[in-house]
Amino acid sequence: MSDVAEIDEAMVRCLLHEQHPDLADLVLHGTVTGWDNQLWRLGDDLAVRLPCTERAPDLLRKEHHWLPALAPRLPLPVPTPLRISAPSARFPKPWTIATWVHGEPLDRATISRADHAADALAEFLRALHVDAPADAPANPLRGVPLSTFAHEFTQGFKSVASTVDFTGAPDIWEDALSAPGPAGPPLWLHGDLHPANVVVSDGTLSGVIDFGELCAGDPATDLSAAWLLLPAGAAARFFDTYARADEATIRRARGWALYRAVGLVHIGQAGEQGLPGGKPTWGVAGRAALARVLADS
Repeated sequence: MSDVAEIDEAMVRCLLHEQHPDLADLVLHGTVTGWDNQLWRLGDDLAVRLPCTERAPDLLRKEHHWLPALAPRLPLPVPTPLRISAPSARFPKPWTIATWVHGEPLDRATISRADHAADALAEFLRALHVDAPADAPANPLRGVPLSTFAHEFTQGFKSVASTVDFTGAPDIWEDALSAPGPAGPPLWLHGDLHPANVVVSDGTLSGVIDFGELCAGDPATDLSAAWLLLPAGAAARFFDTYARADEATIRRARGWALYRAVGLVHIGQAGEQGLPGGKPTWGVAGRAALARVLADS
């Protein structure tokens, strides 16, 4: 696995000269390290994405294969892969150049135009949630039955219960587990809609990023974003605009939101303790999402 600390501006510039000389003289802006990739803004409208985990190359290849066909019909900007670069002696993993999505990640920003954001998110997911082809990627952790995570949720619940008010959470979880499963075919999913994977401008959603978990499955996974992303009270408008979720789907989505909020709180706690992989801003977002789920129950 490549060491993120070894990826600096000089290396990125050399990689561009080697494989994309027509882009090599564009300005390289500061870097951001995500969960799986290090990101460098290139010029005004491009991004260089370099993998920094063992699983990241496969995720980049998946995005490069599928996202260019999906992106044109999505009503919000997404980081569309434009070029994929071969491993080399200088950097022994594939890497990509994609479009840059303008905005501030929601874990460090605020939505002030709740109705606009609810409509934008619902319209984005209506456009994305279409029948997936038979060869669409599956994902063992997204779009699957919530019962897959029963033990993990119980353990996560215990690990954060001392710092968060969980009044009503067990009832929401059990109700989600008992809801009927999806009746239709698997749909295309983003798979990882949490506050660090959307961006905000002018008080509303302006883009969706990181499609590494792109897969086919139950849309309830994505619909949990009604509580994970939107301000308190906006979920009802979101589901009205989305207009395709029956009662069982909303119950499953609420369970997914609860499960994902607990995960965000856990990662946030790790960040507050200075542990590897921890992100303090995720804890703040997770607690806020949990409060919204409980209030809407």
